[in-house]
Amino acid sequence: MTQRSRRREPVGARGSAPSASPRERVLKAAFALFRRHGFARTSTLEIASRAQVSKRDLYALFGSKEAMLTACIAERASRMRQPLGLAAAVPASCDALAATLVELGTSVLRVVSHPDVLAVYRLAIAESDREPEIARVLDRNGRETNHRALAEWLGRAQAQGTIGPGDAAAMAERFFALLWGGLLMQLLLRVREAPGPEEIAARARAATQAIIARL
Repeated sequence: MTQRSRRREPVGARGSAPSASPRERVLKAAFALFRRHGFARTSTLEIASRAQVSKRDLYALFGSKEAMLTACIAERASRMRQPLGLAAAVPASCDALAATLVELGTSVLRVVSHPDVLAVYRLAIAESDREPEIARVLDRNGRETNHRALAEWLGRAQAQGTIGPGDAAAMAERFFALLWGGLLMQLLLRVREAPGPEEIAARARAATQAIIARL
């Protein structure tokens, strides 16, 4: 490949891979601008320019600036659900179930402690007075879905006899409450640093042990 041909290669929105779709470029650009300027002070023209699409294409993809923010939240909140994509087969032993819960807790803490995910929370809080639906979208896609997914998984474990009877939804609620404690609030307020691997692992083990001891 010649030097001239390399200069002619297409590029996406500031740092985006050439193969990124227009939708991906718009979401990346919108999220970067929302983080930098806030929702209200970000214009659709700025987003379109950064994403290298026309305003017409931008509105064809999302319809409104609010829809772009909702999509940004939904996309990043979905990462919190990925650790809950547990294998279809529920562990056959309590020890194996505990190991899975530790893995789950570790993954959730790692994902939610990421600066991008914390930025989503701060953005939803900042815009909650003007756009309360943003916070509802975040809660629906994050906390609510995560708790429901874990409760369903624990319910399957009960159905096959791996664990005893009980309120699976309450177990899931307790697991996440013990996993987080006051950590999320401290991170949102920036009064402490994100937990390191050792603290994350210790929190996941402690939450799991507390749940397993009650089964």
